[in-house]
Amino acid sequence: MDSETAVFRQFVLKLHSRCDLACDHCYVYEHADTSWRGKPLKPTPATLRRTARRIAEHAFAHGLPEVRVVLHGGEPLLAGLGTIRLAAEALRSELGRRCALDLRIQTNGVGLDQDFLDLFEAHRISVGISLDGDRAANDLHRRYADGRSSHDRVLRGVALLRRPRYRHLYAGLLCTVDVRNDPLAVYAALRALEPPALDFLLPHATWEQPPLRPEGPGSTPYADWLGVIRDRWLAEGRPVPVRMFDSVLRTLDGRSSLTESLGLEPADLVVVETDGTLEQADSLKTAYDGAPATGLDVWTHSFDDAAAHPGLADRRRGAEGLSATCGACPVLRSCGGGLYAHRYRADTGFLNPSVYCDDLKEFIGRTAERRTAERRGTPDPHPAAPTDAQLDELAAGPGGAGVVLELADAERFVNGLLLDNLRRRAAGDPAVAAAWELVLRLGDEAPDAVEQVLGHPYLRPWAERALSGRRAEGTEQPADPAGLAEPAAAMALRAGAAVEVPVPVRDGLLRLPTLGVLRTGAVDRVLVDAAGRSVTTTGGERLRLDRDEPRWQPVRRAALPAAGGLAGWTLALEDADPERDCYRSEPSARLNADELACWERELIDAWRMVAVGLPEYAEGLREGLSALTPLVGLPGGRLHSASVRSAFGAVGIARPGTPELLAELLLHEFQHVKLGAVLDLADLFDRGHRGRFTVPWRSDPRPVEGALQGTYAHLALGDFWRARAEALAGPAAAAAARRGDRFLAWTAEVCTALLESGALSPSGVRFVSVMRATVAAKRS
Repeated sequence: MDSETAVFRQFVLKLHSRCDLACDHCYVYEHADTSWRGKPLKPTPATLRRTARRIAEHAFAHGLPEVRVVLHGGEPLLAGLGTIRLAAEALRSELGRRCALDLRIQTNGVGLDQDFLDLFEAHRISVGISLDGDRAANDLHRRYADGRSSHDRVLRGVALLRRPRYRHLYAGLLCTVDVRNDPLAVYAALRALEPPALDFLLPHATWEQPPLRPEGPGSTPYADWLGVIRDRWLAEGRPVPVRMFDSVLRTLDGRSSLTESLGLEPADLVVVETDGTLEQADSLKTAYDGAPATGLDVWTHSFDDAAAHPGLADRRRGAEGLSATCGACPVLRSCGGGLYAHRYRADTGFLNPSVYCDDLKEFIGRTAERRTAERRGTPDPHPAAPTDAQLDELAAGPGGAGVVLELADAERFVNGLLLDNLRRRAAGDPAVAAAWELVLRLGDEAPDAVEQVLGHPYLRPWAERALSGRRAEGTEQPADPAGLAEPAAAMALRAGAAVEVPVPVRDGLLRLPTLGVLRTGAVDRVLVDAAGRSVTTTGGERLRLDRDEPRWQPVRRAALPAAGGLAGWTLALEDADPERDCYRSEPSARLNADELACWERELIDAWRMVAVGLPEYAEGLREGLSALTPLVGLPGGRLHSASVRSAFGAVGIARPGTPELLAELLLHEFQHVKLGAVLDLADLFDRGHRGRFTVPWRSDPRPVEGALQGTYAHLALGDFWRARAEALAGPAAAAAARRGDRFLAWTAEVCTALLESGALSPSGVRFVSVMRATVAAKRS
């Protein structure tokens, strides 16, 4: 949850300490660390079993629903079939059914043959292959010790992996960048192998051993090289996930990174060497001899002991663990200081920007500029209604990541319009005009910061109240257009802009959307110093916006790990923002540490159920759900959740006490969230229709929108409980199947009533017809 949380969810298990290639850019054998010389070639059976037991011990102690283990080296295939089989069997035996195992192997591919692939298929081991592009690019570094090319052998291994029998094991390709290679030739060669995912790795370097820069200091060859591929990839419509590019785009939107080399998410990885010693990430081998060492091993230490190691703890401090240069950087949220190892300098350790700082700043900045230009370049500035294909995709139930992201973009646009309307409403108010000018300026200088705040779910409820002059529940003051300074200040803080923003205080609270709430006491106005991350009250008191200030209540986030083949993400637990009180249900007070931990544990388990059982729903959920507000429970422990049309990306839920029920409520409410966004863009029914519909899930007849919303939600619940039936056994499975069938029957019944009512528009008829056909196919 917070940066101090000491939990490992990824384990790198070394199966061999030597390699059959002699890559001259290898961080294990060619950089500063020489510890490989003293390691046994491969782990003993006892070491493998002990490691598996320690991983299970850690997973069970922290209630982890899934862990990822990557079999690595050197070259792990050199360990042989028997060692790999023993490692897989030991891990699955120890973890059992209490914790799912995402087991992978990262190989250079030269030794990959059918015997290995049969073993990987039997033990559900996904395969990632390291390949640097076409023959010329790959053989620049990846050769045998005698200078022979490895390219043909690797392609032969990839060809085997791409056969229909084994293709489900194909995890992707990893390419190390060399700016002397032709970027488009590299990209084309990798794409030709039809990888399910790609990643690009900056060559490991430090301030002591800087990377190759053919044009000398001050140039940004890595940003230029990656930018050529990024532009082609975007022009092609992002045909394959590229972890580095996707991470930049996600973090620009305020979401989590997918890689430890970018973003501010805490490190959750530990390495087990062939002798059972525990080490930090392998990339540290490029810093100095012994840099990854912890002095710990699986025989006498737990993974909790490793998590407490100062080096690993330092990598969980987020922005607070970075240099002053990084802290003032406008792309901090996306860059995160770069890879930890790349910050090393002998005199100052790791408290430096990345040696690729200029490249990262340039690449992230250009990516943000391109994204903003594309969004602004559309001929119609208003968001378009969903296409027929998008409506069909959503009506079938899930709605993939792409269409959900389009809905999120549209909702940000709506929020921007509302702020502009507020500015117009308050024409003549110099404070409002100044706040709006700041928003416009930051839109040019730091568009990612503006986009993040515009995507805050509770921005629109406040703006709509400010436009109408209504008062929120439990507050004494109506919403005031002068509050436009709140999002403007939040944008400036996210951008690290050198500005001071006067912000009005409401009911003793300074609200900074996406960041948190500061309890200021009885003052009317404060001055926010964005670059200094501090606030000065009218009484002259200066307050820091950091964890050392007890009156500062930052937004806290649950870290939801990778599951079911989907990348992890973070979900804000909004328990301080006063605008969360928009559900006609009482929001809970600020969560204490125990409540926070309970929420995170149950959210992790609920997310895994959805990701594993319904990955098609999970993709959209991960991209579109940004916040959850805990609600006060109802008497008798009845299930209780809510969503509102004006708060896209957020749901309110009273903690139900089991991950299964929490997963049900998340899916239920997110269906409402998606359909609400569709209804903002398209008329699915006649808004003048006054008829009511009898629905089987409520005693009171529902208006057309209520019937449509309920039908869409129950479609997802039918899918969820059917998936649960497949995951369970015995009476529990039968009960889940009956529940799923009941929800689908309800959906079919009300779809028919809606189609026969005459209340639907042509788009609505299409939408409900696809829903009904989808249910009919599931029930046949």
